[in-house]
Amino acid sequence: MTLQEDRAAEAPTRPLPPRPPKPPRRPPRRRPQYAPLTPVQVFLRGTLVSISVLILVFLGNVLLVSHITHFASQQELRDTFRAQLSAGTAPVSEGDFEDHLLDDGAPVALLSIPQLGIDEVVAEGTTSGVLMGGPGHRRDTVLPGQAGVSVIMGRTAAFGGPFRSIQTLQPGEDFTVRTGQGEQTFEVLGVRYAGDPTPPAPVRGESRLILMAARGAPYLPTGVVYVDAKATGDAKATGARQTTSMSLPPQAKAMATDVTTVWALVFALQFLVVAELLAVWAYRRVGWQKTWIVFAPVLLLASVFVSDQLIRLLPNLL
Repeated sequence: MTLQEDRAAEAPTRPLPPRPPKPPRRPPRRRPQYAPLTPVQVFLRGTLVSISVLILVFLGNVLLVSHITHFASQQELRDTFRAQLSAGTAPVSEGDFEDHLLDDGAPVALLSIPQLGIDEVVAEGTTSGVLMGGPGHRRDTVLPGQAGVSVIMGRTAAFGGPFRSIQTLQPGEDFTVRTGQGEQTFEVLGVRYAGDPTPPAPVRGESRLILMAARGAPYLPTGVVYVDAKATGDAKATGARQTTSMSLPPQAKAMATDVTTVWALVFALQFLVVAELLAVWAYRRVGWQKTWIVFAPVLLLASVFVSDQLIRLLPNLL
């Protein structure tokens, strides 16, 4: 052995430094345990959700869906009225070709005001439900173009808002109305509001037309605007009218609401409540995932029914 090897063998071995102790393991974080919801709490939460959905559906129906409904209704009314004009069976009185009283919503005229972009089919009746499809003819007045005074009402905001700009018509401007008796041109006499003087009564054999719409901001009506017009040609023969100003239903007057279908609103609300109770029962039985899949469409459909009936309680010129 060499001297270096002897020294290396005689040198003491150094002990390794001790390892630092491992930090203690943290216990797993436990999720907080929530007490299960009681049926009353589930029902209250479901009620709040249902009310929120109902409000959204109502606003969507008024602001968006109503315009699509108006467009579809106008297409259907136009096809029906054109077929009647071609067949010579278009109504010229409050009765149809077979002398049966016209149903609410039956087409009776075509109103065209090119300067305002109005090309609408006018239906018989002026209740809220009729005016959802377009302008309506008030039953206690003659048809446009006939001797006397005719009244046509239309909405200004919802369901297409066909009469939203009629207050911009100027005296002397012309527009046309087509009925089963032919086309008649009308000249605007002026625009007036509540309290303004009315034009002189029409002379014998003269045809007058009054267009009526809501006044005020969109969806916030504050009154009624009237556009008076007179026919430039000879008046047509007056058809028989069964409805008078005394027998005209209240819901057919300007800015009126239709309460005749409140029973339908009650049934729609019952449907919504029953669907919600069944959803609560299903939540307790099968869990929220399956309940959501099954009952979300049902609750949405019930909300649509309720919102449709609520719209009928709004002013008919809205």
